[in-house]
Amino acid sequence: MKQIKLIGIIFCALALGFSSCKKTDKTDTKATTEIQNVRIQQATERQVEQTYELTATVQPDAKNSIAPSAPGRIRNILVEVGQRVSKGQKLVQMDVANLSNLETQIENVKRIYKRTQELFNVGGASQQDLDNAKLQLDVAQTNLKNLTENTFLLSPINGVVTARNYDNGDMYSGQMPVLTIMNINPVKLLINVSESYYAQVKVGMNVKVGFDVFGNQNFQGKVNLIYPTIDERTRTFAVEVKLNNNNNKIRPGMFARVTLEFGKVKHLVVLDKSIMKQAGSGDKYVYVYHDGKVQYKHVEIGRRVDADYEILSGLTVGEQVVVAGQAKLVDGAEVKVIK
Repeated sequence: MKQIKLIGIIFCALALGFSSCKKTDKTDTKATTEIQNVRIQQATERQVEQTYELTATVQPDAKNSIAPSAPGRIRNILVEVGQRVSKGQKLVQMDVANLSNLETQIENVKRIYKRTQELFNVGGASQQDLDNAKLQLDVAQTNLKNLTENTFLLSPINGVVTARNYDNGDMYSGQMPVLTIMNINPVKLLINVSESYYAQVKVGMNVKVGFDVFGNQNFQGKVNLIYPTIDERTRTFAVEVKLNNNNNKIRPGMFARVTLEFGKVKHLVVLDKSIMKQAGSGDKYVYVYHDGKVQYKHVEIGRRVDADYEILSGLTVGEQVVVAGQAKLVDGAEVKVIK
């Protein structure tokens, strides 16, 4: 009898357990099928300015290293860092001893040539003698010109002295130039532009240039040179931008932001609130509403325009995009549209 009672108690416990499980299952099912409320908005088109911003470092229009062709004693450096110089201006005087010796020698060579020419005129010297004397004079004059250029170092450009690496009396060793001269009016910027813009970038087109150091002030530049090849690794091409710098406000080495403007194009836009970011990858996506359900769609976004984002790919005009209530959505979820 006791055994029968025990079996009855076990059956009752099992029955209660099954009943509890069924209630839990119903509750879970109800939780997973709960319909989310969302707001939607139609993807539309609008005029979007097509701009492309790149960064660059300011470079001088020209840069020259001032140094003799051979080691020698530096007698006098005639300019200082920051000083403006003109093309042809004397900058450095090297040791003149060799120059003085060569000038003395060349006077002697000139006399020999003149004497040989006089003898040739009266039949006292052959044509070969005259030619040899002329050759010696030409070689001596060429050597004098080269030595003069390497004794008195001149500026090849109009510019400013940006570096001085020696003092008067130092021995020039050839490891670094005596001076560095830069032409900083104009200055230039070298940018690497995506190949997708190759047909749109033209020589002479205006570009906007900004510098963090000058805040919101913008400067006007022009495309001066377009390199003819595409870098197969980066899929970009180099573009040189020239920028007038009459007041020398812009200096080589400054960080610049270059903006290329390609006019306005009618592009698809959606409200910025509709754009979701995928954790980890950083990919952008939206939820598109259709017949009571939402579909996950990956999109490529462009510029932000007011409260909208430009959509470059992934959507078509007229699609209904979820703009509110999408935080807990999953692909294929049922939703209820509210106003």
